[in-house]
Amino acid sequence: MESTKDVEVGDPCVQKTEHATTNSRPLSPPPKRKKPFSFYMSVLTLGLMAVITSFDATSLAIALPTISQELHGTTLLSFWANVSFTLGVTITQPIYMTVSNVVGRKSSLYTSMALFAIGTIVFATAKRMDIVVVGRVIQGLGAGGLDVLEDIILVDITTLKERPLYLGLIAIAIAIGTITGPIIGSLFSEFVSWRWIGWINLPIIGLAFILALFFLNLKPIPMRFVDKIRRLDWIGILLFSAASTAFSLPLSWAGALYPWSSWRTLLPLVIGFVLFIPFGFYEHRAREAMMPPRIFSNRTATISLITGFIHGLILYTVLLYLPLYLQAVFLQLPLEAAKSILPIAVLVVVFSFVGPVVVEVTRRYRLIMWLGWTLTTVFLGLWCLVDRKTSRAEVYAFQALLGVGLGILFTVTQIPMQASVGNVDDVGIAVGTLVTVRLFGALIGLAVGSTAFSSEFQKRATGLLENLPLQAATLKDSSQAISFIPTLVNLDLPEETMDALVEAYRHSFQAIWIFMTVLSGMGFLSSLFIQELTLEKDDIGRQGLEQSE
Repeated sequence: MESTKDVEVGDPCVQKTEHATTNSRPLSPPPKRKKPFSFYMSVLTLGLMAVITSFDATSLAIALPTISQELHGTTLLSFWANVSFTLGVTITQPIYMTVSNVVGRKSSLYTSMALFAIGTIVFATAKRMDIVVVGRVIQGLGAGGLDVLEDIILVDITTLKERPLYLGLIAIAIAIGTITGPIIGSLFSEFVSWRWIGWINLPIIGLAFILALFFLNLKPIPMRFVDKIRRLDWIGILLFSAASTAFSLPLSWAGALYPWSSWRTLLPLVIGFVLFIPFGFYEHRAREAMMPPRIFSNRTATISLITGFIHGLILYTVLLYLPLYLQAVFLQLPLEAAKSILPIAVLVVVFSFVGPVVVEVTRRYRLIMWLGWTLTTVFLGLWCLVDRKTSRAEVYAFQALLGVGLGILFTVTQIPMQASVGNVDDVGIAVGTLVTVRLFGALIGLAVGSTAFSSEFQKRATGLLENLPLQAATLKDSSQAISFIPTLVNLDLPEETMDALVEAYRHSFQAIWIFMTVLSGMGFLSSLFIQELTLEKDDIGRQGLEQSE
């Protein structure tokens, strides 16, 4: 019997076997089976899910001041309206992952769609700020499923051999939603109504539901529903939910609502960390483990998770703080700043598709991954040097090439994780774990970035703040420096004072860029240890499309 063990690309043993086989008679590759129409409609469904979740993750922040002013929201409620969606996504992703693996993808998908639609309606019709928060929480509970299931179902309906191309297509959808979110959010809040940030979701999620209903015909799991429920890792789900909630909450408010040194930050952070320990031990003995240890059992998988974590930390932090940097240092209006980041935005989109296409053609992923980390590290480092005297050409070139690096890594980091999994039915869990780890990286990056900014601003602006007029008095609390940025352009201050204030902002953002550069270098060094595994796998998971057989 032939071994099914994965082999390194270019293994001489494999080449020898192939040569011996082809000496007598050349073998022609088997004809490619034509994909059914339902396959392409299923990919379109996943693309719509990707657009809508990434759009909602980024569209609210820029419209939040308008919403808070109209609904008379407090600073506390505005904070929760902003972070509740991301927290809901982070906490529920692994739950959807394990439930869909045992109960089935489509029931989990329909549940997430229903929650997302309900949350959208609650948000769009809210008359009070606390109802906005409730709507965003429900949206997040649904979006967690949409976000992770789009990746898992793509794995179900494609083979590893053909997957890089479709990864690129889904990445374009994610990037489009991420980039257009702030732009459309600002346009709605300024010229129409912020409520349309919610209403625009309904036709998209409705179309995705109809397409899934008619075309996403996944193979059912042949088991009674009661037996499926019994097989779920209930203890693991409870432990992970408690641990991730306790760990994520203080990360979201550290440096914003409460300082890092506050017991309100440290206590839940420690509790969350401690709870992850019994969760890890329990997963070794669970029947249907939420995160089975076997997917972490090889070097490539472990390093893929590390690099995915670092990439998520860098990507989301850069996308949040870059437009704020342009507003604070170059005194641009929010919409002007959104337009100024188009070079990085467009190239993240383009190269999130180009990266996996290169892998599709070359059948290798390490070199393109190393290129992505090199570009990200070099141009993050150069961005540390940008100031008001930097030419616009350099500003656009630096961020554009940074976008190339981040775009490549956005999709290519998934490929070695998938190639490292031995059992095809574990690939969905591996992908879901990577998506979750990437989002945890984003949470930590945003928290650390906020803290680095606040501490540096407090140090740089100590003497300056005492002489500022009443209109800038809120800056005496360094935690308010970010929210004050849109007001900077309207300040009427002496030129020397204004220059000093802008410099304080520049140095504070520089602390974030330096931190990101160091982490990017660590990502590059880690990627050197990833193996070049074969991509020539044609097997489909047990929940693939029925027509694909």
